[in-house]
Amino acid sequence: MVIKESEFDDSLAYALLRGDMGTVWDTSKDERMVNGTMDPELIQRAKERAIRAQLNSADGDTCETHDQFYRDHKLLLVLFRGLAVMPITRSVPGRITFSWRSAASLYAFCFYTVSTVIVLIVGYERIKVFQTTTQFDEYIYGILFVIFLVPHFWIPFVGWGVAKQVAIYKTMWGAFQVRYYRVTGTSLQFPHLKVLIVFLSIGCLVCAIVFLLSLSFLLEGFALWHTSAYYHIITMLNMNSALWYINSRGIRVASSSLSRCFRKDVAIECTAAMISQYRFLWLNLSELLQSLGNAYARTYSTYCLFMFVNITVAIYGALSEIIDHGFGFSFKEIGLIVDTVYCSTLLFIFCDCSHNATLQVAQGVQDTLLSINLLKVDQPTQKEIDLFIQAIEMNPAIVSLKGYAEVNRELLTSSIATIAIYLIVLLQFKLSLISQQIPAEIIENVRQLQKS
Repeated sequence: MVIKESEFDDSLAYALLRGDMGTVWDTSKDERMVNGTMDPELIQRAKERAIRAQLNSADGDTCETHDQFYRDHKLLLVLFRGLAVMPITRSVPGRITFSWRSAASLYAFCFYTVSTVIVLIVGYERIKVFQTTTQFDEYIYGILFVIFLVPHFWIPFVGWGVAKQVAIYKTMWGAFQVRYYRVTGTSLQFPHLKVLIVFLSIGCLVCAIVFLLSLSFLLEGFALWHTSAYYHIITMLNMNSALWYINSRGIRVASSSLSRCFRKDVAIECTAAMISQYRFLWLNLSELLQSLGNAYARTYSTYCLFMFVNITVAIYGALSEIIDHGFGFSFKEIGLIVDTVYCSTLLFIFCDCSHNATLQVAQGVQDTLLSINLLKVDQPTQKEIDLFIQAIEMNPAIVSLKGYAEVNRELLTSSIATIAIYLIVLLQFKLSLISQQIPAEIIENVRQLQKS
């Protein structure tokens, strides 16, 4: 359920009106009265709220002023646009949009066409390896290199195909930050996020280069010029992990800041009007968390499948090499281990940062609500507290990829269990091949002895 701007305005106006009426109706018993007059600090807070209530999160210029999250992670979006993965643009103030006829989309088509030619040439060279070997393990290594080319071909489906939903999600961040300012009176800040993104962006490029050069050096048959087809693919995979981490971190920072402001405001004045405003703001944050999973459902569903297949094949290849030749730290073993560690790390980051983000969304405000002494607040405030707690229970903080999977640590453990099952099946197949080869070798040795 999307909270529209009109609904948020109506709820905020109603909360302010109810707060004013409560002051008029029950001034004799109002704890905010000091010596028969209203507390000057509370009067000033009420005036500031009334001024902030005039802001409109649907206004592009207002969103542009308060959208600190976009300004901080703009570099990452530019890199995605440069790789032709997500051609979204800031076409108007406060709005991120997508159009098939935009300059970013035309660039994406051209870049994708050129890179597809390179990928097909290298892919053909990799497939030719299957025609020059009869060993099962060599097929496994060849398959591993072909698998790394697959993400290139799903870019139109998981990138361009969801660009409109991603643009809506990114625009929602601007609206949320305006609403956050209207309720809390402070602008939402993301400490050190911009510097972190610079390091992550550079790290994504460096890791891609180091990873491919190490595989080219360690694995036989992976020529250096073949890496030209993989650089943009590996960089894209790294940046997808970084993008998910940044979005999860943004949610975590927003929830922590909201909880901190809520706890401070409750300590100053615990009223039904104030709690009602925070309830709608928290629902907006919960909606933002759910929109994250829905917007990137295609992208990260295929991302998880790729990591799952790659880890399984790489571990099998390493174990198969050890079974055949013993654990001798050969280049092939080390290369496959590097591949396994690389994909496992990306999968862990994807699952763990979502888990940490969801823990922060409800915990802070829920602790504050449960710490309120209900005997010291009036009945409307008690009702608002109950509504807030019910809203938290009815809107659990989860990241769901449109129902296909919930992104948390359970996804990581279930993936490990599934990988283990497939490895057992593959290793049984490997051992059966060895058992078939031994009798054949014995028969051949007997024949040679008979001839001699």
